[in-house]
Amino acid sequence: MEHTIFTKYERARILGARALQIAMNAPLLIKIKKEDLETINFDALKIAEIEFNSDVLPISINKPMPKKREGKLKKPKTPKMGDAQKENIEEKIEKEIIEEGEIMELAQPDDEEDLKEDSGSEEE
Repeated sequence: MEHTIFTKYERARILGARALQIAMNAPLLIKIKKEDLETINFDALKIAEIEFNSDVLPISINKPMPKKREGKLKKPKTPKMGDAQKENIEEKIEKEIIEEGEIMELAQPDDEEDLKEDSGSEEE
């Protein structure tokens, strides 16, 4: 098996899948001495990592690549506007905002006292 470069996510996925197989009593793909297994405490993830580094895992990764386009990329055409046209558009938008907008006044302390009195009478 050729040694390919995997991303950290692919590596984690491969090691996790193989460690799960080993934990479910799958046969080991390489011979490891009993003393070596005892030093790693029969850890399935460590065994999977040893197998991964030995390039004996029959697990492959399918990496779909984007399709290539033929021809040159075209820049989208946008109509050019002069400063006068931009100012006219902005003025129209401002007029719409003014017509639709609601004029709000600043709250006065007297208004707040009225609200407190109204809410107090409703709670009783």
